[in-house]
Amino acid sequence: MDPLPLPDLATMAGGTLTADTGALIRRVQKDTRTLEPGDLYLALRGDNFDGNTFTADAVARGAAAALVDRDIPVPAGFPLIRVPDTLAALHRLAAAWRDRLSLRCIGITGSSGKTSTKEFTAAVLAARFSVSKTQGNLNNHFGVPLTILAARQADQAAVWEMGMNHPGEIAPLAALARPDAAIITNIGVSHIEFFPDGRDGIAREKTELLRALHAEGAAIIPAEDDYLDTLVARAAGRHIVRCGLGPAADIRATELRLHADHTTFRVTAFGESATAHLPATGEHMVRNALLALAAGLEFGLSLDEAVAGLAEARLTSGRLEQKTLRGVRLLDDTYNANPDSVEAALKTLAALPATGRRIAVLGRMGELGSHAPAGYARVGCAAAAHADTLIAVGPETAPLAAAARSGHLEIHEAPDTTTAAILLAEIAEPGDLVLVKGSRSARMEQVIAAFAEIDAPPSKI
Repeated sequence: MDPLPLPDLATMAGGTLTADTGALIRRVQKDTRTLEPGDLYLALRGDNFDGNTFTADAVARGAAAALVDRDIPVPAGFPLIRVPDTLAALHRLAAAWRDRLSLRCIGITGSSGKTSTKEFTAAVLAARFSVSKTQGNLNNHFGVPLTILAARQADQAAVWEMGMNHPGEIAPLAALARPDAAIITNIGVSHIEFFPDGRDGIAREKTELLRALHAEGAAIIPAEDDYLDTLVARAAGRHIVRCGLGPAADIRATELRLHADHTTFRVTAFGESATAHLPATGEHMVRNALLALAAGLEFGLSLDEAVAGLAEARLTSGRLEQKTLRGVRLLDDTYNANPDSVEAALKTLAALPATGRRIAVLGRMGELGSHAPAGYARVGCAAAAHADTLIAVGPETAPLAAAARSGHLEIHEAPDTTTAAILLAEIAEPGDLVLVKGSRSARMEQVIAAFAEIDAPPSKI
């Protein structure tokens, strides 16, 4: 955010300012642990917390002011912006700041692959533009307005990610972002627990982003998704770009070559073609990269520019991040998991070169509800098809292990991540390739951390 005086912020938020110290605010922060001197502290409420109670901490850390929705004792002269509801004030503030931004926005949503696609798209656009992008996973009703507030008036493009886990959440976020182009990565089963009509409900929610496009906006969608007709219908009247590996795609990848830490492919778009280097591995990552390249072309980049930008992309940790420990190569894909993303990761495990066995260490997948048995069975069958050895972690994965027994792989069940790490140390040999994946709540990164601390497995001493 460009520097703003406190009276302006109070007006934009619809609040009352108690004192004007002349401070200029450059950042809005909701967490006192990341707050820096001069920031505006935003006292949000949640189901299990009340940010107002941390205002004293914000003062102690050097906050220039605080935005609160109840009476809070503060030192004399410390500025408060008082509002009836801090979340509503945050959205109002973000909307007012969006009015001042001239950038063009690409909104991204989907059941999986959002963050990878966001990173690829930001890298593509950075070949020509100053880009604002979502940091981390700030993609919800708190994160999107904070992301908008972090943008600067000098930014020329924005790549803003939007997530949801209940109906009715995408539309207000899209209304704030005002996208010029929208990317739907896929329609899967993530958060299906909260959608009584299953994937139909998820598709309806995700496509609210397409409905938020203006008449000239571009809808960038996966050509091979089984909800393609729904996506096209919901994008009616907009410019539609289909991306994928098949002949029906407007932007298509062929000649895929998966390597240990990158993928090369040939991309063809509207009669032009180029060779692309993607600093990530996996067919599903190529599909995400095509969506990003499409966004670049829609924003006026040449195909060569877009491909050059893609080569500079860097993924955040926990997304097929490769590590080597004691000669064992690990694919750290622990950031999150659902049946779609686990199946895609297992296909990548099978496709990558390895001199030893392919081992899958898989944890629980959250928010599947009544769809959990089918989801775990699907993943178990995929593990049987693509892995040599399976370690199923946690009691929830019993259906996964049971389904995997349809194949000929070695199967182990571990009650927790510590036991899984010990099992992995006993089993894994130099040259083996190991996939570790699970939902955030499964804390599967602990398997890798514990495995790294084991000097040598007891059976090999």
